[in-house]
Amino acid sequence: MPISEMLLPEFDHEMQSTRKLLECVPDGKFDYKPHEKSMSLGQLASHVAQIPEYVTSTIKLERLDLDGTQKPFEAKTRKELLDTFDAKTAAAREALAGVSDAELAKIWTLAFKGQQVFSMPRAAVLRSMCLSHLYHHRGQLGVYLRINNVAIPGMYGPSADEMHLWQSQSA
Repeated sequence: MPISEMLLPEFDHEMQSTRKLLECVPDGKFDYKPHEKSMSLGQLASHVAQIPEYVTSTIKLERLDLDGTQKPFEAKTRKELLDTFDAKTAAAREALAGVSDAELAKIWTLAFKGQQVFSMPRAAVLRSMCLSHLYHHRGQLGVYLRINNVAIPGMYGPSADEMHLWQSQSA
């Protein structure tokens, strides 16, 4: 079985879970920050919405050279978050579904201002810098939402906000 076919079920599940969480981001709270060094809720949610683009870049490019002038996407509304996430996810899924094992074995490099940050096989970049990176920031986003008293959807089973649904079914 090709590597892409093994990754697609995880990709689909995790993108669906991520979208459920982004659907919970309340308009009007984008400026919230839990700490002065933290990203704002809007910045963090925007970053989460943009991460699927990293999958596409990893597959389509052999090297990404950042020069420090890139401006991150920053949504102003939940609708803009979701529209961006949906578009980036569709493009990423298409790229992932079409990539060969030979392409995934090729070395991919990230550089910043001319300095190599890392080089590793594309398959490893997809797991670490794309998917694991997404899960990390999605977890942060869940904490931001919880602090703001927003109900959190379950990712791998019911969340504390959904337990009453499961408890009533077992009674």
